Amino acid sequence: MKATDKFNLTAEERKRRCFSESFKRKKVKEIEKGKTRPSEISKEYQVSLTSIYRWINKYGQNAQKGRKKRLIIEDESDTRRLIRLKEELNHAYKTIGEKQVEIDFLKRLIEMAEEHYGIDIKKNFST
Repeated sequence: MKATDKFNLTAEERKRRCFSESFKRKKVKEIEKGKTRPSEISKEYQVSLTSIYRWINKYGQNAQKGRKKRLIIEDESDTRRLIRLKEELNHAYKTIGEKQVEIDFLKRLIEMAEEHYGIDIKKNFST
């Protein structure tokens, strides 16, 4: 009996079967050494390629342990642009702060002038 005949299963039987961890590790090692390809294992054992690639990601030499990390790659120009925009934003905040202090000072100056001269400067100033 050939190995392929042993794995000719119905869809229901394929759903219920479970490959051992040692079997998965063995097949991943074979793939990494170049002895076989994922498509060959898929055909021989009637396993989807998606499952085989999951095995490779989980048991392969380059498998990440623990949490997966995402690598973000930016162009150098994007990085420079972000730095420039942050600097411009900080400058804008600084300018707004200075202008607010100036407005507060002028309001207080008008109030003091109104008290000193006894006139409503705001009312007389408007058109």
